Amino acid sequence: MIFDKVKRFLVTLDCPEPESTPVFSGGDTVTGRVLLELGAETKVESIKLHAQGLAQVHWSESYSTNPNVPNSQDHSDKVVYLDHQEMLLQTDNEGLTVLQPGKHEFPFTFELPDNAVTSFEGRLGSVRYWVKAKLHRPWATVKKAKVDFTVLQPIDINTPALLAPQAGTKEKNAHAWHCNLGQVSVNAKTDRKGYTAGEVIPIFAEINNGTSKAVVPKVAIMQTQTFVARGATTQKKTIVATMVGEAVAPGKRETWHGRALKVPPLSPSITQCRIIRVEYALKVCVEIPKSSTLLLELPLVIATIPLHAGGSQTSDISGQYSVNLDWLRGTIPELPEPPPAYSAIASNDDYAYTASPPVQDTFNGPLEGPFYTYIQEFQNRPPPLYSEVDPNPIEGVSLRCSAS
Repeated sequence: MIFDKVKRFLVTLDCPEPESTPVFSGGDTVTGRVLLELGAETKVESIKLHAQGLAQVHWSESYSTNPNVPNSQDHSDKVVYLDHQEMLLQTDNEGLTVLQPGKHEFPFTFELPDNAVTSFEGRLGSVRYWVKAKLHRPWATVKKAKVDFTVLQPIDINTPALLAPQAGTKEKNAHAWHCNLGQVSVNAKTDRKGYTAGEVIPIFAEINNGTSKAVVPKVAIMQTQTFVARGATTQKKTIVATMVGEAVAPGKRETWHGRALKVPPLSPSITQCRIIRVEYALKVCVEIPKSSTLLLELPLVIATIPLHAGGSQTSDISGQYSVNLDWLRGTIPELPEPPPAYSAIASNDDYAYTASPPVQDTFNGPLEGPFYTYIQEFQNRPPPLYSEVDPNPIEGVSLRCSAS
């Protein structure tokens, strides 16, 4: 067995928490070091560093002018956001450097461009950032080390555009064959346009059912991934969260006073990349038996900087809804409904979240499982499981409960 003098060769990035994933933003200075541990005296030609950030897309489309001869066309494109190369160790006149046994560190630093977009992983495209180091020695294979890092483009909720309430109205005359079933309408409003992963969106809505059939209101967060390559465009749409309301009886009206829909861990919105866009919308639909679905869409942005802690979200909501309620004809009170139970928004399932999409029996189109990038952890842990047996009993005291 040939003894390898290199015991360890790796790249590390400086970050506040060493065990966490390094996360940066455009314009940040990235620092780190290449660590080399040798078991014996070693001759080295050079140590090279290459930091890259790349957005790329690729997909194929099948077509055929002849049914017996299938053809396909490939579409691909890329955008380079970072390309930093640095020589960490090199001798003059193509000589060799002799390194002694032990640990050696080679620091490096570079700046991310201001236009660096958020990291993203999708089936048809990605935005990735990494740092790679290569160790060149005479008569030996090149040693390689690589570390990936995440970039988050700041999207601040605390701006007028993302704090503005979003509202819409939609109505339709339902038909089944040649019969007019009556009119269905929906008014919906959210307290603002921007949310971060883990937040709850309070939905204010009014559903009027003027038909002779019961209708079912539903709400969903839709993620739309758009990929562009030299003039060609394709999209992937995914339902990432859903909520089903109670059926509205014929001739009745249903009002939602801040019905809660939780935002799951999602990639932030990406709008500044030329070849990849990740956008979101809140879709409010009403299922009408034997007729097409009534669909209302409200803009939604998944941000990275949450609402400032200076004011509570509840007070912000009440302030937003205390004015300009003419569109709901005064049917919604100024204050939202009480918040949902803690178990409804912070269950153990949150920490075992999978990428499988919810039931997609209502929203049409090519849907796939959601793709994530940087996952924001929830700050509040769920309470301990309820038990009728006191885990810390007080000696000498007996408690009894009797049913009334």
